[in-house]
Amino acid sequence: MGCNQLEICGKIIEMKKLRYTPIGIAIAEFKVSHISQQLEAEVLRQVECEISAVALAQIAKSMTDMKIGTVLKLIGFLARRSRINLQLVLHVNSMHPI
Repeated sequence: MGCNQLEICGKIIEMKKLRYTPIGIAIAEFKVSHISQQLEAEVLRQVECEISAVALAQIAKSMTDMKIGTVLKLIGFLARRSRINLQLVLHVNSMHPI
């Protein structure tokens, strides 16, 4: 069971202030809004969702250049927010403005 990769495009709708771990690794937490049409059971479906995301190190630092409303292509994996919080968060491994 090693499959866990997500690729999604979305618009930045929320950005928290850049912070650092105790050992100095940059952390950027943000939220994106995704809107698209997807084919499901041969029927076109309107899809809308908001996704919480986190980026670390150099990707986090590059997020500081991004403004609310910027559209990004994000690639990463899903994990729960913390050991006690089951909410899913996208951990970004690759980020490209569109």
